[in-house]
Amino acid sequence: MTDGTEGDGGTRPADPFRVEFVPGVTPDKWLRVWGQRLPDSPLEAAPVDDAEALTHVRDGTSSMVLLRLPVDRDGLHVIPLYEEVPVVVVAKEHVVAAFDEVDVTDLGEEVLMQDPALVPEWAAVATSEARDRSAAMPPMTTKQAVSVVATGSGIVVVPMSVARLHHRKDVVHRPVTGVAPSRVGLAWRVDDDDPRIEDFIGIVRGRTERSTRGGTSEPASSQVADETARQPGRAKSSTTPARSGDRSRGAAGRRAQQPGRKGAARGGGPRRKGRR
Repeated sequence: MTDGTEGDGGTRPADPFRVEFVPGVTPDKWLRVWGQRLPDSPLEAAPVDDAEALTHVRDGTSSMVLLRLPVDRDGLHVIPLYEEVPVVVVAKEHVVAAFDEVDVTDLGEEVLMQDPALVPEWAAVATSEARDRSAAMPPMTTKQAVSVVATGSGIVVVPMSVARLHHRKDVVHRPVTGVAPSRVGLAWRVDDDDPRIEDFIGIVRGRTERSTRGGTSEPASSQVADETARQPGRAKSSTTPARSGDRSRGAAGRRAQQPGRKGAARGGGPRRKGRR
């Protein structure tokens, strides 16, 4: 059904345009721009669990979804948007809390309170006992896993935005090296020709209101995907990983000194990367 309103892409549907986003992703800026630029085109934005994001966009529950990559791209266009720093969440009294940054190899004896397949870098360095104990854990939501972590029973490795979303007074999070950054992307169906899709792509990509839209959605997705593949280090990052690393080595980011501690943390302890 249409409302007869003509736009750059033709007649616009009357029903609201629905965009979903997984935990930790904050589309507020893009939604504000949409409201300013397309005040007569209603947009519904709603959170969605990671496990349901692809199902919703494929069955039409949502027109577009902001989700974490990689994903099965069958029948979908996907634009990589930015990367996030991975962090380890630990109890406030955990030895890791004394450091600004740790390496995944220093977490090999810790029990991972999530599916090890989600953090293959940890699985590659974990002891057999840690892997067995992690595999024996019942399925938990991230919120539940963080609650268990608060008791000192294990760790969780998640994107920084997710750690902030589930922050508690009894846990802390620290950047963890040796784990691939989390990538966020925008996905939609290849057979969806709703002109509002191209409007949203333009906003996400930072096009000005007067700029010429890129035609069909396929060239837009292909161009961005190709550019990202050619220049993986140039992906836009909301948490600027390089700067985070620089800060940890600067005067303001020196690791906390603990008198009498030799840095041992159940197998060597987190590596100190600041001054001695």
